[in-house]
Amino acid sequence: MNEEKIGIVSNYYKNIGVAAVILEGTLAVGDTIHIKGHKTDFTQKLESMQIEHKNIEKAKEGDDVGIKVNQDIRKHDIVYKLMEQV
Repeated sequence: MNEEKIGIVSNYYKNIGVAAVILEGTLAVGDTIHIKGHKTDFTQKLESMQIEHKNIEKAKEGDDVGIKVNQDIRKHDIVYKLMEQV
C-alpha cells in the first residue's frame, strides 16, 4: 500500500476523541488513514468527519475538518491516506 500525506493535526480534543486536521488533499468517509508522529503510529478506517459540527462525507484541500480517532494523538502528527495499489 502506498500512502499520501493528506494533512496535519492542528488540535486534538482528548475528551471526545476528535482530531482537527487541516487538509492538503481530498479525504472521504470510508478512506483508511494512517496517523504518525513522535509517539503515534496507527491506522484506522475513517468513520466520521465534520466541518463546523456538521457531518460531511467528503472534504478537500484547505478544509479544516474534525475526525473521530481510535487512539490518542498529538498536535502536529501527520495524517496519511492509504492508496490502493493498481
